[in-house]
Amino acid sequence: MPPKKTTSKAEMENEMQDIRKSLNHLTEELFKVTHQLTKLMGLFDEVKQLRDLIKEKDQTINELEMRIDQLEQYTRMEDVIITGLSVKPRSYAKAAAVGRNVSVVADIEDVQSLERQVVTFLMGKDIHLDANNIAVCHTLPRKDTKQPAIILSFVNRKYKIDLLRQGRKLKGTNVYLNEHLTKRNAEIAREARMLRRNDKIKATWTRNCKIFIQLKGSTPEQARVILIRH
Repeated sequence: MPPKKTTSKAEMENEMQDIRKSLNHLTEELFKVTHQLTKLMGLFDEVKQLRDLIKEKDQTINELEMRIDQLEQYTRMEDVIITGLSVKPRSYAKAAAVGRNVSVVADIEDVQSLERQVVTFLMGKDIHLDANNIAVCHTLPRKDTKQPAIILSFVNRKYKIDLLRQGRKLKGTNVYLNEHLTKRNAEIAREARMLRRNDKIKATWTRNCKIFIQLKGSTPEQARVILIRH
């Protein structure tokens, strides 16, 4: 049996010194990692603060956009949009022939002619309308159709409501009466009509430029009416 190998004191001290060096190196590396983690945590906090700030700003922007849309919609509360009605400008050709000096008069004549055409058409469909209650009548060109939409603005909201109630008399004419919605509300109304076409809801309509839908269901709770704002 061979004799056991003995470790000298010098060898033990060398091993201990190597261990100390390794521990010191590990301590330094651990300190570097801890320092980097501290930096990362600080960056995470900054990112979180930025996200919260962006969220608050987005909410403020949304609220301001909603407020602007509400104000814009309020200015259209007395308006009715007529689509599908063919009208002819009466004085444009005459104005072009005579020259620029009568352009203002021609514009006035066009407006008066347009108003008369609209009133004559509606009254021909047994729709009661007093032209004296019309404040403004003008066209609103659209890119998706050759026939421009026509805006009737009344002196009082009750005349608009009365006209809209008679809109069912236009069934089968391809002429439609609708409230003058803002772009945002028009998009909401369009989405609601898509839901109706896809049989996802029972009905949809607008009242005072607000969009409503009625859900499908056999009970009053299931078939409730909801005001849609978004």
